[in-house]
Amino acid sequence: MTTTRPVQQHHFTTHDGVALFYRYWPATAPRRGCVVMFHRGHEHSGRMAHLADELALPEFDIFAWDARGHGMSPGARGDSPSLGSSVRDVQTFIEHIRDTWGIAEQDMAVLAQSVGAVLVSTWAHDYAPRVRCLVLASPAFKVKLYVPFARAGLALMRRLRGNFFVNSYVKSKFLTHDPARQASYDADPLIARAISVNILLALYEAGERVVADAQAITVPTQLLISGADWVVHHAPQHAFFDRLGSAVKEKHVLPGFFHDTLGERDRTLAIDKVRDFILRQFAAAPQRVGLLESHRQGPSFEEARALAAPLPALSPRGLYWKAYRAGLRVGGWLSAGVRLGHDTGFDSGSTLDYVYRNTPTGRGPLAPLGRLVDRQYLDAIGWRGIRQRKLNVEELLQKALALLQRDGRPVRVLDIAAGHGRYVLEGLARAPQRVEAILLRDFSEINVRDGSALIAAKGLSDIARFERGDAFDEASVATVRPRPTIGIVSGLYELFPDNDAVRRSLAGMAAAVEPGGYLIYTGQPWHPQLEMIARALTSHRGGAAWVMRRRSQAEMDQLVEAAGFDKLEQRVDEWGIFTVSLARRRAA
Repeated sequence: MTTTRPVQQHHFTTHDGVALFYRYWPATAPRRGCVVMFHRGHEHSGRMAHLADELALPEFDIFAWDARGHGMSPGARGDSPSLGSSVRDVQTFIEHIRDTWGIAEQDMAVLAQSVGAVLVSTWAHDYAPRVRCLVLASPAFKVKLYVPFARAGLALMRRLRGNFFVNSYVKSKFLTHDPARQASYDADPLIARAISVNILLALYEAGERVVADAQAITVPTQLLISGADWVVHHAPQHAFFDRLGSAVKEKHVLPGFFHDTLGERDRTLAIDKVRDFILRQFAAAPQRVGLLESHRQGPSFEEARALAAPLPALSPRGLYWKAYRAGLRVGGWLSAGVRLGHDTGFDSGSTLDYVYRNTPTGRGPLAPLGRLVDRQYLDAIGWRGIRQRKLNVEELLQKALALLQRDGRPVRVLDIAAGHGRYVLEGLARAPQRVEAILLRDFSEINVRDGSALIAAKGLSDIARFERGDAFDEASVATVRPRPTIGIVSGLYELFPDNDAVRRSLAGMAAAVEPGGYLIYTGQPWHPQLEMIARALTSHRGGAAWVMRRRSQAEMDQLVEAAGFDKLEQRVDEWGIFTVSLARRRAA
């Protein structure tokens, strides 16, 4: 679709080397910021081109991408390596705009429709961006499939035949009342009606997760709901809005509108609301919800308190979890991994090292059966996320090493709660430059013993040592010598609900790490098995119940920022469970 505003065509490169296409409409007046647009499923940036004029925001650059497998971007039509890859593409696109066009993240407004709105809301949940605001139009949190049990049937077919493609049933007359938009949709050769089942099912899963945990999204948000939408369900959109953690949020239901909210015949009603919301956000200072006291009040505090409360012994849930715990005890007779969890705690360094090794082991005369049990145990989604977290820590460790090498600085590494230290030692083993010193610490004598043995086994005793230390003792951490240029804290803060303790620990790390050095830290903003963990698994802390308080990524980032670090990059697993971030120590 043509516009009167001049447009440029560009590409940016994704994390895996794919060049994605985007359109860019430069501001026609002194620039105040930008609007970044994300299209519906099956479509492309050209279908949003009319908004460059209709938004009537001359002081704003406007960007719009073609997602993988859409429009002029490469890839199988309607597919992506994973939904997580597409969400990471959103982050990469934002970084590209920041670095290439010189626009700070807080000067960006993000506008997304349908599937694009699910990608953007998932990104906002998982990456906690500092953009000025979000506008989400008819997010496809739950697509109407109409055929009974369609989702279960598609999942079963995928198990039998692998990934395959289905075509959209949606006709243009069910998207918009605008005859011109209908005709352009029907004639557009870049419309991709197919979508892969992998992406369709992952879209459902991401939608459910984001709606359930919308409290983690604190960016000012406007939600537009089409009142006569044939394509997606309304209820999840209303639930999402009700749960949003944003201090500034507004919802508008547009009666009679079909799914193409921003392409409807009467779209000026919607576009006027979008323009007004964006201008109001840019007229005020950037809004931010303070989260440092979340361990005392708020959704995650209430969630953790409910999980810690005992269930009535004879209630259905109480009986269910009693039976589950009994099953785990039986599993411990057969499975070496389950037995280790019972003996040392399912959150212990010993258990995590076993999970990293990922080798199923049986016990006793029924060892073959035990290996099957152990394989199922090791394949639990939480442990898969832990193994991906290890890989992400190693990746960002390599990034930090490269940055130090670029600046000609020495490599001195400190991990204040290393467990057995496997992820650190294996990550550093591939370092292209010389590592001057590695100091691993842990509170557990078992971890110190086994980690020291691992150092010796890997032939690193000349540069590495393992000592006992309390990660929450600020003075002890702060006075580590020699001063590290890379600090690591992985899998620790997720186990402790108290932000005051975390702040003491991070203050120690800030004092220890040289200015301009780096911090690698992990988070757990989401977990699908929180109740199972709390009701059935025991902690390394005296065999107590393993109750976790989740921290949103925004909360974790605020803690790190308050300690004196600036976040640079982030990784997250496909399920949104564990994040790994890299930050730089600000100059003193």
